[in-house]
Amino acid sequence: MTPGTDDIEQLLTTGLRDRIYPGAVWAVGDAGATHATGTVGVRDPAEPDEPMRTDTIFDVASLTKIIAVWASLGALWEDGDLPLDDALGTFWPEVTGRPLGTVTARRLLTHTAGVPLRANLEKLYGSDPEAIRAGVLHEALHRPPGEAVEYTDRAALILGYLAEHLAGRPLDQVAHARTWLPLGMNDTRFGPLPAALAARCAPTELDQETGRYIQGSAHDFSARLLDGVCGIAGAFSVLDDLARFLRYLLDAASAGSGPGFGPAWVEESLTVHTGELEPARGLFWHPAPSTDPADGTYVHYGFTGTAMWISTKQNRWAILLTNKIYYTRDREPLTAVRNEFRKLVFGG
Repeated sequence: MTPGTDDIEQLLTTGLRDRIYPGAVWAVGDAGATHATGTVGVRDPAEPDEPMRTDTIFDVASLTKIIAVWASLGALWEDGDLPLDDALGTFWPEVTGRPLGTVTARRLLTHTAGVPLRANLEKLYGSDPEAIRAGVLHEALHRPPGEAVEYTDRAALILGYLAEHLAGRPLDQVAHARTWLPLGMNDTRFGPLPAALAARCAPTELDQETGRYIQGSAHDFSARLLDGVCGIAGAFSVLDDLARFLRYLLDAASAGSGPGFGPAWVEESLTVHTGELEPARGLFWHPAPSTDPADGTYVHYGFTGTAMWISTKQNRWAILLTNKIYYTRDREPLTAVRNEFRKLVFGG
C-alpha cells in the first residue's frame, strides 16, 4: 500500500464511528497518476448494504466555484477575454454605472470586492432568475473594495454571470466545453440529475418540506432557485473526474498545454493576492489552514463535505469527498478530519 494509506483509512474510519459522515471516498496523486484511493462507510445510512464507492456521485457544493467558475474564467483569461484588473463596468454593460461596475474580477476572486454578504436570494429579489440576476448585479456594495477579506457566495454568483457574458453562453455549457469534455470528466454536470444518476448520488440534507433527503438535486438553495446552474454551487461529480481535473492542473503548471486554463492561470491563482489582509487568498483557492502560505498547499472546500487540495511545489493533490451534511451542519468535526487528512498527505 502507498505509505500513509493505513493512517488515512484509520482517520476516516474514526470519523464514521463518530458520525461525522455516513461515508467517504478519497484519493491522492500527482500530475502523472492517482497513487492511492479508498472508500469507507455507506452512501446512504437508510441503505446500509450499499457501500460508498469510488463512482458514487457527490453534490460537490462550493467545489463548483473551482471546477466550473474558476476553470472557465481561467480559459477566458488565457484567451485574452478577461481583464482581471479592469473595472467591470468598462467591459460589461450590465454593470456599467452601477456600484459593481467599479469592482475588478480579481477583487471578486479574492473575496475583497466588498459585495453584500447576504445570500438569501429569494427573500431579496424573488424567484424569477432574471430578477435575481438584476438584483445581484445592481445592488450597492457594503464596503469599499480592498478593505477586507470576506468570503461570500455572491462573488461566485457574479463571476458565473461574468463568464456567461464573456463566453456568450450559459455557465454549464462553458464549463462543459472548455473543461469537463476535454478532460474526460464524463460524470460531471450540473443538476438536477436524471433518475438513473440520482440513484448513484450520495444524499445530503433532510428537506424539511418533503421529509426526504435531498438526492440528485443541489443542496444549495440558491442553486435550486436558479434551476440548478449558478456559480455558487450545483455541480455534481465523482472521484475520478476530480482526479482528472487536479492531474491536469498540475500538468498544466509544469507542461504548459491544455484545452482551457493553462500554466499562467494556475501560477496566478495559487499565489496570495491579499497582502497583509487576513485570511490570505489566492484566486478562489486559498492556502490550507494551519500552514504557512509559502508552503504552497492550496485548498477549496464544499459545504456538503467535499474538499480538494493541490500543491505545485510538492507535485501532489488530494481529494476527500463526504456527505457530512447528512448528519450535521456543524463544521468543526469535519474540519478536524480535513486538517489531519492534509497533514497525512502533505506533511506539516
